Amino acid sequence: MTAAQILDRPQADAPIPTALDTKLEVLLLPVSDVHRAADFYQQLGWRLDVDHREGDARIVHFTPPGSAASVMFGTGVSPSAPGSAQLTFLAVSDIVAARAALVAKGVAVSEVFHDRNGGYRFDPDARQNGPDPDGRSYASFATFSDPDGNSWLLQEVTTRFPGRIDSGVTGFGSTADLADALRRAGKAHGEHETRAGGAYDVNWPDWYAAYMAAEQSGAPLPL
Repeated sequence: MTAAQILDRPQADAPIPTALDTKLEVLLLPVSDVHRAADFYQQLGWRLDVDHREGDARIVHFTPPGSAASVMFGTGVSPSAPGSAQLTFLAVSDIVAARAALVAKGVAVSEVFHDRNGGYRFDPDARQNGPDPDGRSYASFATFSDPDGNSWLLQEVTTRFPGRIDSGVTGFGSTADLADALRRAGKAHGEHETRAGGAYDVNWPDWYAAYMAAEQSGAPLPL
């Protein structure tokens, strides 16, 4: 055994490491024409982080608004067949508004749909036109594809299922997401004031904060 191997070997009484943060950073997209793909994702309004060119080679890195993860594609980047990345989920806070924004950018987007059986997953055989009739989080969808056929699935997410995010952290990816959350909290708070007899709630900032944090973490919402 070499000295390096001895140094790398954990001690018998060493504590077992806790789970380390492992953040999804970049998704590789297989494309046939880098320039055409770059034009498309720029058209979507995604942030261009990297555009590296060297001779005929090009590598491009885009980030969707409000997302911590990004996409990357380029010359010789992915061994997969162009268009083989299918139904990658994009969470949006308002499915109708998100679809309208893409249509306004000239993107071909499906109509909004939901699962007629009430499911929270994408089932092509159970598609029903329109958003989920009960307005449930995770239950309304729309799809679009890039020029190579890599497809994306928009999913409306307003309230997270329990355990889906760190309950000690509340954050919003964009001002639009924050505004939507404030609107939902405002509507719920109006109902709260009505139940309380209609009197003005001087502690409404605390109530809003508790509601918005609980909505993100999947905890019971305040009444």
